[in-house]
Order: sequence, then C-alpha cells, then structure tokens
Amino acid sequence: MSVKLDNKSVKPFSKKMSMLSKLIKTTIGFAAAFTLMNAAEAATGKPEKENLKFGFIKLTDMIPLAVALENGYFEDEGLNVELEAQANWKVVLDRVLTGQLDGSHMLAGQPVGAAAGFGTAGELVWAYTLNQNGYACTVGNDIWNMIKKNVPKGADGKPTHPMSAAVLKPVIENYKNQGKPFNMGMVFPVSTHNMGLRYWLAAGGINPGMYAPQKGDITGQIGSDAMLSVVPPPQMPATLEAGTINGYCVGEPWNQQAVFRGIGVPLLTVHNQMADKVFGVTKAWAEKNPNTHIHVVKALIRAGKWLDEKENANRKAGAKMISNANYVGADEKVIANSMTGVFEYERGDKRSEPDFNVFFRYNASYPYQSDAIWYLTQMRRWGQIPEAKPDSWYIDLAKKIVKPEVYQQAAKDLIEEGKFTAADFPTDLSKVDGFRAPDATEWIDGIKFDGHKPNDYLKQFKIGLKGDEKL
Repeated sequence: MSVKLDNKSVKPFSKKMSMLSKLIKTTIGFAAAFTLMNAAEAATGKPEKENLKFGFIKLTDMIPLAVALENGYFEDEGLNVELEAQANWKVVLDRVLTGQLDGSHMLAGQPVGAAAGFGTAGELVWAYTLNQNGYACTVGNDIWNMIKKNVPKGADGKPTHPMSAAVLKPVIENYKNQGKPFNMGMVFPVSTHNMGLRYWLAAGGINPGMYAPQKGDITGQIGSDAMLSVVPPPQMPATLEAGTINGYCVGEPWNQQAVFRGIGVPLLTVHNQMADKVFGVTKAWAEKNPNTHIHVVKALIRAGKWLDEKENANRKAGAKMISNANYVGADEKVIANSMTGVFEYERGDKRSEPDFNVFFRYNASYPYQSDAIWYLTQMRRWGQIPEAKPDSWYIDLAKKIVKPEVYQQAAKDLIEEGKFTAADFPTDLSKVDGFRAPDATEWIDGIKFDGHKPNDYLKQFKIGLKGDEKL
C-alpha cells in the first residue's frame, strides 16, 4: 500500500520516518536557536526593561532609530520600542531628564551642556553616535544674490565648496551701516549647528557673539557681527521665507527643502568628523538598565551598518522609510538628495556628497570621548563656560558623559552571535582609546584638534575666549 504525498509515492513506514526526521531536525533547530539565545543573554544579560519609548526630532539623522525598528533589530534584542516625535530639542532634554522618555535622538552637545551646567543641568550619557557630518548652512536668495558674483568659482564656472564665511562680511557691514541686524537661525545653544555655525563664521572673520551666563546673559549675542538665535529645525525654511532670519544652520532635510522651495542656497556642508547626534539616556537610566542599554546599542549598530553598507545601497529605501509622516514626514525626493550622497546647492547645481551623512563607516558610530571635549572647548570659547579650566577638567568630564565600554560590549556580543565579524567594524575596536587622531579633525580653517590638549587648541583661535580670559 502507498499514499500520495506531494506527487510522490511514499510507503507508510517511510512517511513516518520522514516525519520523525523532520521532528528531530526541528527539535535540534529549536535547541540550537535556544542555545544561541542563551549565549546572547549570557553575554549581555536579559534586558531589565523591554517596553521602551524613545524620542526624536524630524531630521534625517534620526534614521538609525527608524531602521532599527522597521528592520526588526530592536525586536531581535527582545525590545518593544515606540518612537515618538518631539517638538524641539528643549522638550527632548526635559522629557529624557524627567523619565518621560527612556532615551532619545539627541544633540551631542546636550549631554555635554547638561554636565557642564549650562542651561538645564543634569547627568546624561551616550554610548552610541547616531551620525557625523549631516548638516549645512544656508542663506536666503536675497543674500545669495548679493554675494554670488564675488564667491570663488572653479574651472567649470560653478561656486567652489566649502565656501568661506568671509563672503558674507560685506553684506553684514552693509546691514550694520543701515542699522539692521544680520540674523541667523540655529537649533539650540549647545547644538552642533550653533557650534558649527560659530566656528565657520569666526574662521571667516565674523564674530558670532559671546555668552555671559555669570552676568545673566545667555543670548550669545554680546559683541556679535551676526545675531544668532534659536529656531526649531522644521521651522527653518518658513522663518527664512518670512524674512525673520537671513540664513540658518540645520540638519537635513531643511537645507534641501530651501533649495526645492526656491527660497535659499546652502553655502556650506559640514565635514568635521565630529559626533553630530547621539543616542542619549540619563546616567540613572543607564545604571538601572545596563543590559537594556547594550541591547539598544546592538540594534543601532546593525542599523548604522545597514545604512552605510554596499556604498549606501540601502539609502533609497531608508529615505522612503523616514518620509513617512510618523518619522520626518518630508518629500521623499528632498530626503533622498542628501541621504543618497547627492547635495544640491543652487537649484540644478547637484554635487556628489557621499559622506554628507555617515552612520557607520570611519567608525562614525563609536562614542569618542574627544568629541565631548571638542564641544566643551567650543562652550568655553564662546563664554558658555565663563572661566578657565585645566585640561584634566575637560577630560574627566568627557569620561563621565561618553561610555565606549557599552559600545564595546555590544560589538563583542554581535561578533559572538555571528551577526558581525571583527572585520565588519571599520577599526579594530581594541585599539581605540576614545580620542580621535588630530589629523582626522582638521576642518575649514586647517586647525587640528587634539583632545588631550584642549587649552592649547583654544589658543589657536583669534576670535573667542582662551586661557584666563573672561567677560
């Protein structure tokens, strides 16, 4: 006797043996999976907290969080994550500090500023850098038309980039003579964008103004040639179009939005190899949930690699993902411009910018303590830290804020689980000491930053506080 099974004749005994064989294989498979799961838990421990709420601002550099959720990387770590858009960076800071959010997409300067006591004080840490680079400085069409004929041009007749802020000096002088302020928007007092904008302006001989918190002045406009003020990122284009500001410095997609809407022209894309955004949590949360923290970082490492692998091959899919209203909610084409390695300056002037956003290559996701030191130097330079500090103060504070040991453990676990090989990481992590090489930090003015010598670094600038200087 025989029976039909998948168009094949199978004897009853053979059928039973086949089923038994499948059962054995399934059991072995489950056992192997269980063994792997236990091995992973043995390495990192089971997450102390599984249901998590993370915040973000509607910027393209929040994308590692979206990828980790949509691609199932959080789920792989036993985490049930909810992502929630926040109104502005102050709300992000307050909600993380008060425990309303478990963690968030955060400005690298926020944990630094909180630790230094500028603005809202608090103990925040980061163990994962979401991206480096990723922002630009844009001016309105009226300003561009004033400077266009004088900007340096290449052999092709197009403006050369990056462009020195010195091109703005005649315009700013003209504004002064008319008794008008030259206004520029940035997103937060300790933001990458404020520090990057100030750095760029000062390198071009334009004073961006000083802070004097010891005197109750936190406007940052003392002695300024250009008046900088806070504008939430999604509001930048509309504020520019309304004429309230003459330009701004912000992350994407809000520079490309200005180009697409025909209201502005970017002058600079930033490539300074410093942490731009980080995943920040409170020190108390990290201490209470050490295993959860590692599991979160594991998921984010996988997301960062997915975004950068195969020469940005996944970026189109990523751009489509975050164009959803639940994430950035901007036109997919606008997001895709910078996300896929193309940046448009004047309308039609598209340039290759493969490193405009970097999420994993060059060890971009690694939490460097020297990045925190750089932010502290800029806070000191512009008066947010009003008095001189020894080098040891900068280094000790950075070590309290930045937690590379969490990243190191997450990477080790991913390798042990077979999800990564050691070669997948851009650098041998065992040889990373938390400080970027000075040659890797040179930016628009050619000045190199050595995180071991913050005071010597500050002495190199003509504009800004250094040594024992104070206002």
